[in-house]
This record gives sequence, structure tokens and C-alpha cells, in this order.
Amino acid sequence: MINSSFWKGRRVFLTGHTGFKGSWLSLWLNTLGANVTGYALDPPTQPNLFEQAQIAGTVRTISADIRDFPRLKSAIEDCRPEVVIHMAAQSVVRRGYEDPIETYSSNVMGTVHLFEALRQLKRPCAVVNVTSDKCYANREWLWGYREYERMGGRDPYSNSKGCAELVTTAFRESFFPPESFERHSIALASARAGNAIGGGDWTSDQLIPDLMRAFLAGKPCLIRNPSAYRPWQFLLDPLRGYLMLAERLIEDPSHFATGWNFGPADVDANAVSWIADELVRAWGDGATWTQDTASHPREAHALKLDASKARSCLNWHPVLPLNQALGWIVGWYRAFQGGSNLRRLTEAQIERYEVLSQN
Repeated sequence: MINSSFWKGRRVFLTGHTGFKGSWLSLWLNTLGANVTGYALDPPTQPNLFEQAQIAGTVRTISADIRDFPRLKSAIEDCRPEVVIHMAAQSVVRRGYEDPIETYSSNVMGTVHLFEALRQLKRPCAVVNVTSDKCYANREWLWGYREYERMGGRDPYSNSKGCAELVTTAFRESFFPPESFERHSIALASARAGNAIGGGDWTSDQLIPDLMRAFLAGKPCLIRNPSAYRPWQFLLDPLRGYLMLAERLIEDPSHFATGWNFGPADVDANAVSWIADELVRAWGDGATWTQDTASHPREAHALKLDASKARSCLNWHPVLPLNQALGWIVGWYRAFQGGSNLRRLTEAQIERYEVLSQN
């Protein structure tokens, strides 16, 4: 479980804090008492959780681009972070096809800029670089990928995440080797997760947001690839993994400065059509979906992660089963529809999740 005393007053530099996962993590770190500096572009969608949950009042926000090295370096020097969680990225597969330059420059060179700023800072720090389950060379296997599998990716987004993992390995071996931690004082790990779902996600071309937008509008949702098979997980499960990993990096950098998978239980890896059907039933009100038969860029059909290492070495495990997670998600968007206080609702879900994780 998370050690709340570890985070109280801890200086945290969080990139990408205006995004979906970054907004949830900002709120969680705030409840833990961390001193958070967020570095990101403006929220990527309208509406967005960052504004809906009034997160600007909980963290020190720097609106800037991860590709702007002088600005990033200055922000890190001002923060003097003890923990860095790097989530700033171009995060959509289809956008990678539309703008590969943005995708590679953000996901690869943005990561290089962050690591180089930390190298030049020369202060003790634990760094968790959040990449993606799509970083692996996907062979469409039915079993999960383990941390030592080859990096790859056939589309620009997935490939950029594989490249970000290679960058992480190169900086760790060249500048931050765990066996020489006393010399450089930086513990660098990467965290691989994907298909993290939850309330407040308004990302374009993503299953849950597409379904919720359609249901709220009273229209059928067009789904591109209903037979695709994904490792769905409630987003607080991988976020909890990132926090636990950061704690261990400070306690024992020589053993934990490596790559880590955070994936759901096997039973929670399901087809897109199954998720859509479950949400249709949960939402009611005539909600429906239909297959989009137009031509679309290629996307992976099957992908799973093996999280045995995190279970064994971090004592991390998924907490919220998928069927419960879908209920929480429907509850969040129904609250949005009804004009509820979304900050209070999101924090209440975090609190409920923490209780479950402790049990």
C-alpha cells in the first residue's frame, strides 16, 4: 500500500498534470499532502477534468511545453524535486498517424529534455517515467509481455513509447547506473500501463470517452474495432503503482531502478465490444453502439501485460475489478450530467479506492 507519511511535504515535479491521468494524480498527491509542481501545456480537451475538478488550486502550475528545454530546466531548478513523475506526452494512437512529428518530439525528445535537466541539476531524485503498454514489439500474443521483452511499436505513437523506454535505459546506464547511485543520486525507473479508464476522461478517439459523449448526447456510438482485446484497468490502479514505485526508488534505488508493468488481472482483459455492451446496460436510457465500417489506420488487435514482477517485488496488485470500475465510471459521468461537484466526487472515489486498497 501507499505510505502516506512518505508523501507529506514531499516536493514532487509532475509533468502532464493537466491531462486525464495527471489530473487524478494531482488530486491524489494533494490529499497525501505532497508539495506538487505541475508542468504541462493547457488542458488538451474541452471539457477537461483539470478545470472540472478545480485542480489549479491544488498544485503550482507551470504552463509550458516539455520540448522547451530552457523553460523546463528552469522549472526543475526552481522546484528542486525529490520525486519526478513524467506523464507529459502525446497519448493518442490515431493522432500519431496525423502528426508523427509532434508525437516523436513530445514523447522522445521531451523525455530526453527531462532527463538531461535532471542530470544537470545534480540533486538526489527518484524518477518514474510513465510510458505505455504499447511500448513492446507487439506480436499479437495471447499472453502478457514481461519487462524484458523487446521494445517496438508499428505505429508512430507505440513506436515513440518504445523509443522513450530505450532513452530511459540509455540514460540509466550512461548517467544514472544503480550500482553508482551514491555518485549521481538519481534513481530512474519506467512504468508501463495502458487502457487506464475512469471518470473525467474526454480524450478524443478513445473508447470510454467516445461512449460517454455519445450517451450524453443520446446518439449511438461508432466503434472502430469492436473485436480488439485490451487490458482494461481503473486508472487508480496504475497510479498507485507509480506512487509505490517512487517510494521504493528512494528506499532502495539499486533494486527498483528498472522497468515495471502495471496491468490488470487476466479476467479483466476483454474485447472492446464487451466493454461497450456493459456500459450500454449500465447507462440505460436507450444507449447503443454500432460498428464504424469506414477505413481507419491500423491498430493492434491484442495486447496484454504480465505484472508478476510488480506483484512479487512491489506487493502491488489491482484493486478494483473491471465490473466495479465501469460502475464508478458511469456514476462519474451521471454526476457530470446532473451538475454535481466533480472535485468532491473525484476525491470521494480516491478515498473509496484507498480504503479498498488497504483491505
